[in-house]
Amino acid sequence: MKTYIPKAESINKKWYVVDAKGKTLGRLATKVAAILRGKHKPDFTPHMDVGDYVIVVNAEKVQLTGRKSQQKMYYNHSGYPGGIKEISYTELLNRKPEQVVTIAVKGMLPHNKLGRKITKHLKVYSGPDHPHNSQKPEPLQI
Repeated sequence: MKTYIPKAESINKKWYVVDAKGKTLGRLATKVAAILRGKHKPDFTPHMDVGDYVIVVNAEKVQLTGRKSQQKMYYNHSGYPGGIKEISYTELLNRKPEQVVTIAVKGMLPHNKLGRKITKHLKVYSGPDHPHNSQKPEPLQI
Protein backbone atom coordinates (compact mmCIF):
# COMPACT_ATOMS: atom_id res chain seq x y z
CA MET A 1 0.00 0.00 0.00
CA LYS A 2 1.33 3.42 -0.93
CA THR A 3 1.15 6.57 1.15
CA TYR A 4 -1.39 9.07 -0.14
CA ILE A 5 0.04 12.53 -0.82
CA PRO A 6 -2.51 15.13 -1.90
CA LYS A 7 -1.91 17.20 -5.03
CA ALA A 8 -1.75 20.98 -4.64
CA GLU A 9 -4.83 21.50 -6.85
CA SER A 10 -6.91 18.98 -4.88
CA ILE A 11 -6.51 20.81 -1.54
CA ASN A 12 -9.69 22.59 -0.43
CA LYS A 13 -9.04 25.65 1.71
CA LYS A 14 -11.80 27.00 3.94
CA TRP A 15 -12.04 30.22 5.93
CA TYR A 16 -12.86 30.29 9.64
CA VAL A 17 -13.63 33.15 12.03
CA VAL A 18 -12.58 32.88 15.67
CA ASP A 19 -13.77 35.31 18.34
CA ALA A 20 -10.96 35.82 20.87
CA LYS A 21 -13.15 37.66 23.38
CA GLY A 22 -12.57 36.15 26.83
CA LYS A 23 -10.37 33.31 25.50
CA THR A 24 -7.02 32.34 27.02
CA LEU A 25 -4.16 33.30 24.68
CA GLY A 26 -2.27 29.99 24.68
CA ARG A 27 -5.31 27.77 24.28
CA LEU A 28 -6.59 29.95 21.44
CA ALA A 29 -3.18 29.92 19.73
CA THR A 30 -2.84 26.11 19.82
CA LYS A 31 -6.23 25.58 18.18
CA VAL A 32 -5.58 28.26 15.55
CA ALA A 33 -2.10 26.86 14.78
CA ALA A 34 -3.52 23.35 14.29
CA ILE A 35 -6.14 24.64 11.84
CA LEU A 36 -3.58 26.74 9.95
CA ARG A 37 -1.32 23.70 9.69
CA GLY A 38 -4.16 21.41 8.55
CA LYS A 39 -3.89 18.85 11.35
CA HIS A 40 -7.69 18.63 11.58
CA LYS A 41 -7.94 17.21 8.06
CA PRO A 42 -7.62 13.53 7.15
CA ASP A 43 -5.25 14.37 4.27
CA PHE A 44 -2.71 16.17 6.51
CA THR A 45 0.80 16.05 5.09
CA PRO A 46 3.64 17.50 7.21
CA HIS A 47 5.64 18.95 4.31
CA MET A 48 2.70 20.63 2.51
CA ASP A 49 0.42 23.55 3.16
CA VAL A 50 -2.94 21.80 3.51
CA GLY A 51 -4.35 24.07 6.24
CA ASP A 52 -7.15 26.60 6.17
CA TYR A 53 -7.35 30.36 6.61
CA VAL A 54 -8.19 31.72 10.07
CA ILE A 55 -9.55 35.17 10.94
CA VAL A 56 -9.20 36.15 14.61
CA VAL A 57 -11.41 39.05 15.75
CA ASN A 58 -11.48 40.90 19.10
CA ALA A 59 -7.75 40.34 19.65
CA GLU A 60 -7.63 43.10 22.26
CA LYS A 61 -9.99 41.10 24.51
CA VAL A 62 -7.78 38.02 24.80
CA GLN A 63 -6.81 37.05 28.36
CA LEU A 64 -3.91 35.53 30.24
CA THR A 65 -4.09 33.48 33.42
CA GLY A 66 -2.41 34.27 36.71
CA ARG A 67 -0.12 37.29 36.93
CA LYS A 68 1.21 36.90 33.40
CA SER A 69 -0.49 40.11 32.28
CA GLN A 70 1.86 42.07 34.58
CA GLN A 71 4.97 39.86 34.18
CA LYS A 72 5.06 38.71 30.54
CA MET A 73 7.69 40.43 28.38
CA TYR A 74 8.36 40.31 24.64
CA TYR A 75 11.95 40.65 23.44
CA ASN A 76 13.35 41.78 20.11
CA HIS A 77 16.99 42.11 19.05
CA SER A 78 18.28 44.30 16.21
CA GLY A 79 21.41 42.22 15.68
CA TYR A 80 23.72 44.95 16.92
CA PRO A 81 25.52 44.88 20.29
CA GLY A 82 23.18 46.21 22.96
CA GLY A 83 20.29 46.10 20.49
CA ILE A 84 17.84 44.17 22.66
CA LYS A 85 14.46 45.76 23.20
CA GLU A 86 11.72 44.61 25.51
CA ILE A 87 8.06 45.47 25.77
CA SER A 88 5.55 44.29 28.34
CA TYR A 89 2.38 42.38 27.47
CA THR A 90 0.07 45.20 28.60
CA GLU A 91 2.00 47.81 26.61
CA LEU A 92 1.97 45.64 23.46
CA LEU A 93 -1.74 44.95 23.96
CA ASN A 94 -2.39 48.71 24.10
CA ARG A 95 -0.19 49.53 21.08
CA LYS A 96 -0.75 46.57 18.72
CA PRO A 97 -3.25 44.02 20.05
CA GLU A 98 -3.02 41.99 16.84
CA GLN A 99 0.69 41.36 17.47
CA VAL A 100 -0.01 39.49 20.73
CA VAL A 101 -2.06 36.79 18.98
CA THR A 102 0.21 36.70 15.93
CA ILE A 103 3.36 36.11 18.01
CA ALA A 104 1.67 33.35 20.02
CA VAL A 105 0.44 31.49 16.92
CA LYS A 106 3.67 32.02 14.96
CA GLY A 107 5.67 30.41 17.76
CA MET A 108 3.57 27.24 17.42
CA LEU A 109 4.17 26.86 13.68
CA PRO A 110 7.27 25.37 12.01
CA HIS A 111 10.26 27.74 11.93
CA ASN A 112 11.04 27.32 8.23
CA LYS A 113 9.74 28.33 4.77
CA LEU A 114 6.52 26.38 5.29
CA GLY A 115 5.84 28.13 8.60
CA ARG A 116 6.37 31.55 7.02
CA LYS A 117 3.93 30.64 4.25
CA ILE A 118 1.32 29.34 6.71
CA THR A 119 1.63 32.49 8.86
CA LYS A 120 0.29 34.52 5.94
CA HIS A 121 -3.00 32.62 6.23
CA LEU A 122 -3.62 34.11 9.68
CA LYS A 123 -5.59 37.36 9.72
CA VAL A 124 -5.88 39.10 13.11
CA TYR A 125 -8.05 42.15 13.87
CA SER A 126 -8.41 44.04 17.13
CA GLY A 127 -12.09 44.85 16.72
CA PRO A 128 -15.15 42.74 15.90
CA ASP A 129 -15.10 43.59 12.16
CA HIS A 130 -13.00 42.12 9.33
CA PRO A 131 -12.85 42.76 5.56
CA HIS A 132 -13.08 39.07 4.53
CA ASN A 133 -16.86 38.68 4.25
CA SER A 134 -16.65 37.79 0.54
CA GLN A 135 -14.76 34.57 1.45
CA LYS A 136 -17.82 33.44 3.47
CA PRO A 137 -15.92 32.41 6.61
CA GLU A 138 -17.50 29.91 8.97
CA PRO A 139 -17.59 30.67 12.71
CA LEU A 140 -15.35 28.35 14.70
CA GLN A 141 -16.01 27.60 18.38
CA ILE A 142 -12.90 27.23 20.51
